[in-house]
Amino acid sequence: MPRAGLTTDRVVAAAADLADATGFESVTVSALARHFGVKDASLYTHVRNLQDLRVRVALLAGGELIDEIAAAVAGRAGKEALAAFAGAYRAYALRHPGRYAATQIRVDQSLVAGSTALRRTAEITYGMLRAYGLAEPDRTDAVRLLRATFHGYCALEATGGFGAPRDVRASWDKAVDALHVALENWPREPAGPRGH
Repeated sequence: MPRAGLTTDRVVAAAADLADATGFESVTVSALARHFGVKDASLYTHVRNLQDLRVRVALLAGGELIDEIAAAVAGRAGKEALAAFAGAYRAYALRHPGRYAATQIRVDQSLVAGSTALRRTAEITYGMLRAYGLAEPDRTDAVRLLRATFHGYCALEATGGFGAPRDVRASWDKAVDALHVALENWPREPAGPRGH
């Protein structure tokens, strides 16, 4: 491919595709340069270094993931929204394993603040939880439970970690049902002492 056709968006999209094909950890500037048929140095006008490239892939993937989740939960509330959220999350993780792995890296908080996709992720997630009436710090605890459950399940499923003959999808649905019950019966943080 001609070097003149390279843009930052094309480079990042190609890196995301490479991550899905070969694994996020195998994404390097050299591998990407080989893909485009150029020298490594040609890519440094589009990304600063490997870390910058990986963060850009994470932000791209995070945006794609939340777009799919937002479309799934639109117009839904309560258990229906939770199931739609969970289903979209799992579908993306299984369909795009490299991109999904990128969403799990730690991103500098200054970039998080500037990322529309990451801000939108918080809005959609908290919006989905609104039906459960959770206030802080319970809401943050609930988000952490959901993320840990969804991520753990998807990571195990992707690596064939579930060996029992029980259908994996049936177990997923049961886990979502259990999360709904947990959210409805959340052990709420006691209110602080009241002033007189």
